[in-house]
Amino acid sequence: MNATPLAIRCRDIVKTYDTGGQVVTALNGVNLDINMGELMMLVGPSGCGKTTLISIIAGILDQTSGDCELFGENLLTLRSKDKLRFRAENIGFVFQAYNLLPALNAAENVSVPLIINGVKRGEAERRAAQMLEKVGLGERTMSLPAQLSGGQQQRVAIARALIHSPRLIVCDEPTSALDHESGQNVMNLLKAVALDQQRVLVIVTHDARIFNFADRIAEMDDGHIVNVAHSAAELK
Repeated sequence: MNATPLAIRCRDIVKTYDTGGQVVTALNGVNLDINMGELMMLVGPSGCGKTTLISIIAGILDQTSGDCELFGENLLTLRSKDKLRFRAENIGFVFQAYNLLPALNAAENVSVPLIINGVKRGEAERRAAQMLEKVGLGERTMSLPAQLSGGQQQRVAIARALIHSPRLIVCDEPTSALDHESGQNVMNLLKAVALDQQRVLVIVTHDARIFNFADRIAEMDDGHIVNVAHSAAELK
């Protein structure tokens, strides 16, 4: 029986910031392996390094030292344009602040990753409408972000992250603005995506209501991973 392939490999990741002459350490020697087909959650208090870690994994930030490989690729060694292409093809993002374009309607916002990857606008928006239906927004494809509630904007952001079938989906608090039922529906959708052995999900969350969807939960504190659990009951 073949072992599950490794999607993400982090070794001794350190990230420091110089804030006016004072060095702040956001990550201090993080080691973490995440397998293909896995839904990994990162939990812990605010400021413990969760968002910094997912930003390094996804190539948004460069680590100060240490090695991080995504699908066998060390993003730190790629030229800027190659890194941008790799991210566009392989990574879907759900940001805590949604980052929707205010002048575009829901379908247009969701279609952006497809257009970046060369899909024609009409086909991209058709597929975007289908994805919005899956997240319960089939009636709001023409709505601008300002016409949507926070929870609806969050679901548009999730649809945008999924639309181009990325191998890695990175989510920062994907259920924070959702009621219980909507959050469970979104997590069922994300979990179904994670069950595909060709994909991996990494989710930063404070929402204990969704811990049961994780395959593993990495607990962080003060820039370290202090525990990796298979259920919320194993958290320290």
